[in-house]
Amino acid sequence: MNSLSPYRLRSPCHGAAAVAVAVAAGALALGLLAPPAVAAPGGDSPAAVTRTDPFQQRLDTLVAGGGAPGALAAVRDRNGRSLNYTAGVADLRTGAKVPVDGQVRIGSNTKTFVAVVVLQLVAEGRVDLDASLDTYLPGLVRGQDIDGRRITVRQVLQHTSGLPDYTDFVEISSATQYVEPRELLDAALAHKADFAPGTQWKYSNTGYVVAGLIVQRVTGRPLGEEVTKRVIDRIGLRHTYFPAQGETGIRERHPHGYFADKPGDPLLDVTEMDPSWAWGAGAMVSTNTDLNRFFSALIGGELMPPAQLAQMRTTVPADPAVPGSRYGLGLASRPLSCGGVSWGHGGGIPGYVTRGGVTEDGRAVSIAVTVLASPDLKQRVVAAVDEAFCR
Repeated sequence: MNSLSPYRLRSPCHGAAAVAVAVAAGALALGLLAPPAVAAPGGDSPAAVTRTDPFQQRLDTLVAGGGAPGALAAVRDRNGRSLNYTAGVADLRTGAKVPVDGQVRIGSNTKTFVAVVVLQLVAEGRVDLDASLDTYLPGLVRGQDIDGRRITVRQVLQHTSGLPDYTDFVEISSATQYVEPRELLDAALAHKADFAPGTQWKYSNTGYVVAGLIVQRVTGRPLGEEVTKRVIDRIGLRHTYFPAQGETGIRERHPHGYFADKPGDPLLDVTEMDPSWAWGAGAMVSTNTDLNRFFSALIGGELMPPAQLAQMRTTVPADPAVPGSRYGLGLASRPLSCGGVSWGHGGGIPGYVTRGGVTEDGRAVSIAVTVLASPDLKQRVVAAVDEAFCR
């Protein structure tokens, strides 16, 4: 299942200004790397390096052979033991080490946070999953073969709405330009629907712009405030946030994020950006440990009543390129090689790719690499997640 939001961002210094879909970042000859490290969660400094740890070796290959400048991970095993890992460098210019459990842009994992807020509003009787978009956004969702009276809230959360993906079309003038959510929606609505609502599944970031607008209309508060109050503060995510308007940096210790226009091009440092163009589809910042905590709390029933969690986990077949992958309401399941499934999402945004999830028996894995990766590297990350779950 393609759980990413696969954006393309071309640097202004390359004479382009498009944010769109589906690009693979180029590889880089890395040269000397900082030594990998393993540490307990929350530690300020790495513990003794364990080079024989199979997972550490797997993480090293994402750097040495996969083209990622840096990689970091948090793993909780069947026995409840948690470890943080790092590999590579945080900054190609200085060679600084990757910070243990550093903050990264988490891309489409944001969708799960937004979906949780919507499901909480459902539990409060303020939103109906099977109501039309016009119930909450009257007359707003209109276009060629697009009618908000025929699209439901459930369909936008599950990527069965047929709404075209705005990241194929929206344009910005620089990486630090602020973009209003309505501009993102308008960019999508200027194009024909991908299919009739409810007839197919296709990943579309536009649905989560709509979901964010519904949250704002129903609550009367900004989306970021609702995510913070209802999710981040509720379960004590200390290193997770929804960026404020105009915020372009990353607040705490973090590895730099990199991007190339096309394979083979030099990597550009794209750490600093205004993520408003990703908004409810992918703007948030977090750490691997916080992501493990979030998905564990979600699957463990800490964030919504059982009835709404059951709705969230009611899935449809998703990406045919990943056999067995399924998508619910902002939540994906992926089969594991050792049996069972993991629940999570995943994300990709210029500079970072994250993959991971949790299992019913308490295992949790989150991995981030510091480049919007090539398809090969993305598959390596997915394989590393599976290995961590199944060891």
